[in-house]
Amino acid sequence: MDFFERFLTVWVLLCIAIGIGVGWLAGDSIQVISDWEIYRVNIPVAILIWLMIYPMMLQVDFASLKEIGKSPKGVVWTVIINWAIKPFTMAFFAWIFFDKLYAAWLSPELADQYIAGAILLGAAPCTAMVFVWSYLSDGDPNYTLVQVSVNDILILILFIPIVGLLLGITDISIPWETLAASVIVFVVIPLVAGYLTHKIAISRKGKEWYTGTFLPRFKPLSVSALLVTLVLLFAYQGERIIAQPVDILLIAVPLLIQTYFIFVIAWYGGKWIGLPYQVCAPGSMIGASNFFELAVAVAIALFGLQSGAALVTVVGVLIEVPVMLSLVRFANRSRAGY
Repeated sequence: MDFFERFLTVWVLLCIAIGIGVGWLAGDSIQVISDWEIYRVNIPVAILIWLMIYPMMLQVDFASLKEIGKSPKGVVWTVIINWAIKPFTMAFFAWIFFDKLYAAWLSPELADQYIAGAILLGAAPCTAMVFVWSYLSDGDPNYTLVQVSVNDILILILFIPIVGLLLGITDISIPWETLAASVIVFVVIPLVAGYLTHKIAISRKGKEWYTGTFLPRFKPLSVSALLVTLVLLFAYQGERIIAQPVDILLIAVPLLIQTYFIFVIAWYGGKWIGLPYQVCAPGSMIGASNFFELAVAVAIALFGLQSGAALVTVVGVLIEVPVMLSLVRFANRSRAGY
């Protein structure tokens, strides 16, 4: 992992502090930024999030899909985890904690917002950082690439109906046009742009130059855009966080439980069906981690910068790196007896 990725949680904590400070200093004048919208999509945040997602889409190689036949069991198992289990367990844990266990501390309206943010996280399987987790756990890079490519295609097909279904179950009003526009802006466009860039760059310069020189140039851009986005988010959320700092802890608990719960299912289920370690390890990481950039983007588009849903997705960013590193450590320690 590079310097920024290794200390991402530290940068997120700094952005929380900076954002709260900016919000306190700017006061009501910061509201001007939130008014720059088209079809409820905030333009400054949309640009920043597009800069986050595009570099990740550059890593996707759809030509790898022809390799599915070499390890179909691993791909099928991870697809089941990501799309048939994970979104629904996330919604369940969110409902149990935010609507039931935390009822004394959260209003029904705020609980619904937190549940919505958790649903968005659960319906967005990881497509970028999983390359790092796979590398650190000595996973099969070809399998990881295939699975990420499969996930990117399935996000286009399944994200909207699953989010719509789960939000509908929780009686949250769904602006379908905004949800569809968010997927187009934050998935379809950067995915197509990444594919065309990948194809043109490799045809002109070769794969070695593309992976060794071209891709590393975009990492600082992606992380920087993420950090600036977080500053904006917390500039809007600052007053509520200062008034209710315990909310961050309340949100983190079900997200942590969900992450470890899904990893356990994916890991031991993969062992039970006979997956080799090099496939089971990255597959379990893919199931446990989230495409938090997409979740943040859609939460902002659907519910606004100041929403509880957006705050939940940001807490997802906050806990992602330390939690996933603990799972990498577990996988590496368990390898000898796998």
